[in-house]
Amino acid sequence: MAFHDIRFPATLSFGSLGGPSRRTEVVTLANGYEERNSPWAHSRRRYDAGMGMRSLDDVETLIAFFEARRGQLYGFRWKDWSDYKSCAPSREVGFEDQLLGIADGEQTDFRLCKTYVSGVQSYARPICKPVEGSIRVGIGGDELTEPVHFTCDTLGGVVRFATPPEKGRKVTAGFEFDVPVRFDTDEIQISVASFQAGDVPSVPVVEIRL
Repeated sequence: MAFHDIRFPATLSFGSLGGPSRRTEVVTLANGYEERNSPWAHSRRRYDAGMGMRSLDDVETLIAFFEARRGQLYGFRWKDWSDYKSCAPSREVGFEDQLLGIADGEQTDFRLCKTYVSGVQSYARPICKPVEGSIRVGIGGDELTEPVHFTCDTLGGVVRFATPPEKGRKVTAGFEFDVPVRFDTDEIQISVASFQAGDVPSVPVVEIRL
């Protein structure tokens, strides 16, 4: 899939509107009960980049970014200010934030993920666009050093160890991450007069699968 490994200006995504969405198929039976099913294993995030526009200079930056991506043609990175860390937003990233798996003594590659927990239920979200320089990794409670002990593919979100971790030990990681997205439109309509009056343009952005 066509993707440019560049982040949409974070100053413009700050203040944007959006978040995760799910697709649930609901069928109401004759007796009033429901059957619910989802064809999606993972949620899909949508945002409105127009909400972050505060000046005409911001609009110029947006148009340049839009044109360089050829509208919907190329994907890019997006910083979701409400959810961009492996930990709570108020905390610093730590190497024990997320459990990536239990070592089997042979596996060297572990995919980054973030697990959301509520009660006894949880959801593991694959992370494929970690932020370079933010990744911290540990094995069995001991933090490791990059690139001596491991490397991380920031284009795919895979941690690769120089040697397989010892069997039975927990593999953990902490990181910041971006969301892979594309513009959900091939046109941007902006009225300078309306913008100066407080009417911001709508610039839909949607998460893509990689």
